[in-house]
Amino acid sequence: MESYSTQFSRLIELHRQVSPVHQALGRLHPIAIVDEDVFLVFDLKPGEEIYSYQKQIPLPMPVPEGVRAAFPLEDYQGKMACVVTPSVFDSLEGYVCILHEFVHCYQFETCEQDLKMTLDVARHAQETGNFMWEIEHPFPYQTLEFDRSYENLLCGIREKDRSLISEAHQGLRDYLGRHDFEYMIWQEWKEGFARWVENRVKRKIGLPENIKGSEPPYSRVSFYAGGEALIQYLWAVDKTIIDDLRVLFKEMITL
Repeated sequence: MESYSTQFSRLIELHRQVSPVHQALGRLHPIAIVDEDVFLVFDLKPGEEIYSYQKQIPLPMPVPEGVRAAFPLEDYQGKMACVVTPSVFDSLEGYVCILHEFVHCYQFETCEQDLKMTLDVARHAQETGNFMWEIEHPFPYQTLEFDRSYENLLCGIREKDRSLISEAHQGLRDYLGRHDFEYMIWQEWKEGFARWVENRVKRKIGLPENIKGSEPPYSRVSFYAGGEALIQYLWAVDKTIIDDLRVLFKEMITL
């Protein structure tokens, strides 16, 4: 088994450099590296700032090459972990991807589950055993009405026009219906915030920003970019809005 000690040392140094960006990067989280049909789990021991090998866990599902994700490891005390393949360590951008997934660990550990259960779309998915709804929800991305309304929303954000933003949001709420609207806001909050932190890290260390999804045709990744833009707008108006992610979510869904 490869130790990855050099890679982890580089990650810890990068984390030390950029952690002041937001409290979501306040600590390091477990990392599960895909190795054929198992996860190799690495974690920090209490009081230490060095990753060490903890255990090997059989993959609970097929994991594609290049995966960058975060989810609880049932066989590791249910702890949230950043899940990656070894190629994540091939570039500085890959290390930043790990920090992006650490943001998701922070969301999960602080408020994600409580917020999720305020959404009818999430409760329905849970009741029907659809555990992949955040990825597989059948959203009407390619409809003309959605495209027009979402472009109006992005236009309002670019022009810093709250009335236009609110008008576009109401139009989206009316057209999409409850489940699709909740899904859109959820992705904008969850992935948009992680993208917001990611790009602040990239600016700090001189990497090009991640702008995937910022142009049509729209897809789930568009909510990463749209959510980041909306959060940046709200933060410019009120710098405290990102201190409590519950408050941020409420502002985004009621705007």
